[in-house]
Amino acid sequence: MKHRKTQEQKRVAAPVRLERQLGLKDVYALATGATLSSGFFLLPGLAAAGAGSAMPLSYLLGAVILVPGLLSMVELTTAMPRAGGIYYFLDRSMGPLMGAIGGFGTWVSLILKSAFALVGVGAYLQIFAPNLDMAPIAAAFAICFGVVNVFGAKKSGGFQVLLLCGLLILLLWFCGVGFLQMELREFDGFFESGSAGIISTAGLVIVSYMGLTNVASVAEEVKNPGLNLPLGMFLAFGTIVAIYVLGTSIMVGVVGVETLAKDGGDLTPIATVAEALVGRWGAIAMTVAALLAFSSVANAGILSASRYPLAMGRDNILPDLFSRIGSRGTPIIGIIFTVGMILFAVTVFDPTNIAKLASAFQLTLFALACLAVIVMRESRIEAYDPVFTSPLYPTVQIFGILAPFWLIVTMGFLPTLFTFGLILFGAIWYTYYARHRVDREGAIFHVFERLGKRRYEGLDIELREIIKEQETRDSDPFDQVVTEAYVIDILHQATFQELVTRASQKLATQLPVSASQLIPGFLEESSIEITSSAHEVAITHVRINGLERPHMLLARAQHGLRIYTTSDAQLGRSPDDLIRAILFIVTPEDNPGQHVRLLTRIMKRSEDDGFMPEWLEARTGQDLKEALFHEEVIFAMRLEHGLAGEELIGKLIREFPHPEGTLVAMIRRSGELIIPRGDTELIEGDRLTLIGRAEGIDQLRELYGIHTRN
Repeated sequence: MKHRKTQEQKRVAAPVRLERQLGLKDVYALATGATLSSGFFLLPGLAAAGAGSAMPLSYLLGAVILVPGLLSMVELTTAMPRAGGIYYFLDRSMGPLMGAIGGFGTWVSLILKSAFALVGVGAYLQIFAPNLDMAPIAAAFAICFGVVNVFGAKKSGGFQVLLLCGLLILLLWFCGVGFLQMELREFDGFFESGSAGIISTAGLVIVSYMGLTNVASVAEEVKNPGLNLPLGMFLAFGTIVAIYVLGTSIMVGVVGVETLAKDGGDLTPIATVAEALVGRWGAIAMTVAALLAFSSVANAGILSASRYPLAMGRDNILPDLFSRIGSRGTPIIGIIFTVGMILFAVTVFDPTNIAKLASAFQLTLFALACLAVIVMRESRIEAYDPVFTSPLYPTVQIFGILAPFWLIVTMGFLPTLFTFGLILFGAIWYTYYARHRVDREGAIFHVFERLGKRRYEGLDIELREIIKEQETRDSDPFDQVVTEAYVIDILHQATFQELVTRASQKLATQLPVSASQLIPGFLEESSIEITSSAHEVAITHVRINGLERPHMLLARAQHGLRIYTTSDAQLGRSPDDLIRAILFIVTPEDNPGQHVRLLTRIMKRSEDDGFMPEWLEARTGQDLKEALFHEEVIFAMRLEHGLAGEELIGKLIREFPHPEGTLVAMIRRSGELIIPRGDTELIEGDRLTLIGRAEGIDQLRELYGIHTRN
C-alpha cells in the first residue's frame, strides 16, 4: 500500500487523542467493577425463580456463550485501540451504517445499565429505610460520578480501583464464611427446572457479564494496550466467573432456592444470605458491598458510555460538538449528555425491565464483534495487526455469531423487538443525518475487492497510523535490523536508478535472491514511501519468499537525490525536491504484520523534527544507524582509562553488567564496525553503542555519564 497524503489521508486526519493514563490495574478494575453489580446483588433471586438450584449452571452457560465474543473483542481492541469500542470496530469493519447502529445501541445499553445500577442502590437502602425515595439519590450519584469522570480517566480509574478493592474484600469474606455453611441437600432436584429453564435464565443473567468489554471503549487511554487490555480483560473474566459461580452456589447452599425465589425473586439476595450466616450485621456489611458494587458499575458505565458519542462525533455520525475534548483530556460533552440521559432514566422510567432488554442488544453486539473479526481477517489488510489473535478461527467466531441470537430468541418476543427497534433507529439516523457527511467505508470493501469490486484505501492509512502509536513488540527485530544494516554514503551526484542498483548488489550478498530480482521491486512506485513532513526521506521496500528476517540498507545523499513518482503531487512535492535519506528494506513475504510495523516505526522516527539534522551531521555509518533510534533508547560511551567505565576494559561482552532490557548493539574499533558477541573482548578506545528500554538507558547514563556523540 502506498503511504501518501492522498484525499483519503486528509479525510482520516488524526484528531486530538485522549491521553494514555490507564495501566493494567485500571483496566482490571474497570472491567471487573463494571460487571460485579446486578449480576450478583440483584439477579440471583430472579435467576433462582427461573432455574432453581441449577442457577450457578445458568451463570456458567452465559459465560461460555460470551467467550467467542470476548476473544473477538480483545483481538479487535489490540488491533484498533480507539475510543468508541464496538462502535469503532463495526464502523471500520462493516462501514458507517453498521457503526451507527452499534454506536447508538451500545450507548443506550450502557446508559440503561448505569441507571439500573443506581436504582439498585435503592433496593438495598430500603432494607433500612423502606419509605426512602431513591430517584433523587440516584440522580445525585449520577452527577457525582459525572464530575469524577470530567477530571480524567486516571482519577476515575483510581476511584474505580478503590471501589473494587473494598468490594472484593467483602465478597471474599462472604464466600469464605458461606462456603463453610453450605448444605449440599439444598441442591436436590438440580435439574428440575429442565434445560429450557436453565437456558432462558442464562439469557436473563447475560447482563451480568456486559461490563467486561466496556473497557474497550477507553482503549485509547490505556498504556501499552497490546499487553494491558487482553491481560486485564481475561483476568477480570476469570475473577467474575469464579465469583458468580461460587457465590450463587453459596446462596443456594445456605438459604435454599425457595427463599431466593420467594415472591418471584428476592431483590436483595446477598443481604438475605449474609443475615442467615452471621445475623443483622452481615446484612449491613453486604449492603455496603452492594453500594460499592453499584457505585463501581455506574462510574465505569459513565466512563465507557461517554466515549461512544466522542468516537461518533469524530466520524461525523454525530455533530462535531461531541468530538471535543476538554482541558483535562476528557470528552466533557459526551459525559454531560450521558449523565443527562441517566438522570432522565432514573427519574422517569423504571429501568429494571429495560436493563434486561439492553442485555439482548449487547448479545447482538457480541455476535457482530465476531463477524467483524471475520471481515477484518478476510480483508487481508496488512495493517490489521492485532497483538492478540483469537484462537480456532473461524470456528469460534461462527459459534459466537449463532449462539447469542439463539439465546435472544429464548428470552422472548420483547427483547427481540427492542433489539430490532435500536437497529432501525441507528439505520434511520445514518440515512437521514450522517450518510452525506461521511466519506468512509469499512474493511468489508477489501473483501469485495478480492471479488473484483472496490476497496477503501483510507482504512489502510488509518490502521497504519494506529500502528505508529503502538509499542514495539519484543518479537520484532528492529534493533538487530538497524544494527546490522549496510550503509552507503553518496558523496557525489547520482540518480535513483544508480543507487538502487548499488544497494541491490550489496543486499543480495545476504539474501536468497539476486540483485537483478531486487531492482524492479525497489523501483516499483507502489514500493516507494515518501514521508509526508519534510519530504526528505524515502523508503523503498520489497518482500520476498524464503527470508528468515528483515534486512536493511541505509543511504545518505549529502547533496540530495531526486525521486519523483506520478502521485507525489498529492504530497505537495515538486520534481526538484531533494531526498537526503533513502532506506532500503527487505522483509519476509509470510510476515506482513512485521513488515508494516517495521515501516511505520521507521517512518515515525524519520518524521521527527530532529531526525534530519542528526542524519546530515552524522560522521560515520554508526552515527547514521544511531539516528534511527530514539534518543531515549540509545547510549554511547567510549572506553578509556581515567573515564567512567574504565573497569570494563579487558572484560567480555557477557561480563558487561548492563541493566536488564539493554544490550551492546555495536562497537566502533579503529574505524571498524563490530557486531559484538558474548565472547567479544572490550579494549581501550572502543566506542560502544547500547540500546534498550528507557529506564535501562537512564541507569547507564547515571553509571557512565551523559550520552555524547563523538
